[in-house]
Amino acid sequence: MKIGDKLSGKISGIQPYGVFVNLENGSQGLVHISELKNGFVSGIENEYKVGDQVEVIVLDIDEYDGNVSLSMRALQSRKLGRPILHKHFWTNYKDEIGYATIKDNKSKWVRDAMKIINGK
Repeated sequence: MKIGDKLSGKISGIQPYGVFVNLENGSQGLVHISELKNGFVSGIENEYKVGDQVEVIVLDIDEYDGNVSLSMRALQSRKLGRPILHKHFWTNYKDEIGYATIKDNKSKWVRDAMKIINGK
């Protein structure tokens, strides 16, 4: 099993934060509530039942404890016509700061860093 694999399994447990899935390869993973479906999940226990057969994609495998993060949402298509809003915390377009400011100051920052590295 590797990240990105599409697997099938059966729901083995339901918690307020997500559902546990027994995968076809014998391992178990968690589908967090945010990865169940696109949109709002009103009640996990109303929409999913223990024993339901589901298809999932492997999002992550923790190399230390072996926990497997899964997604059902990644297999769903998005509804067209609804804009996807992204928050941009790295810049504010109204103040005209962001990449232009980095470009203007980059050479000075590099010079200052080199002075510190060279001990001057």
